[in-house]
Amino acid sequence: MKSIVLDASVVASAFFPETHSDAAKALLVAGHSLHAPELLYAEVANVIWKRGRRGEIAPGEAEALFSDIMDLPIETASIEELAPAALQLAIRTRQTVYDCLYLALAMKLKTTVASGDQRLVNALAGTPFEEHVAWIGKRG
Repeated sequence: MKSIVLDASVVASAFFPETHSDAAKALLVAGHSLHAPELLYAEVANVIWKRGRRGEIAPGEAEALFSDIMDLPIETASIEELAPAALQLAIRTRQTVYDCLYLALAMKLKTTVASGDQRLVNALAGTPFEEHVAWIGKRG
């Protein structure tokens, strides 16, 4: 079973209509071992909150949606465990520590981060870290 690190953009895309929603949904049910830093839940909760604030979803719908996301079979890693490596990666790559938490986990697991963040994927292209990030648009 292949391990994959999911970033928050992929999880959000699976639950909201976005450009790569089909690819994100397919990834969630493909039978991979799914992983993420525990930060994932705060980031996805923030996406849900923003969409609720814009009136795209009702408050009760937001809570049910977040419950569904919490039920996904994603194994989380602690931020405390990943933060030292993420800080070093952020300094080297000039990417946020938040993004580098996902990258640090992927490197630890010797796998890739599935990401809907084209900016991050582009920033890591041509670097030693390129092999650890894959744009969701190339999946599915």
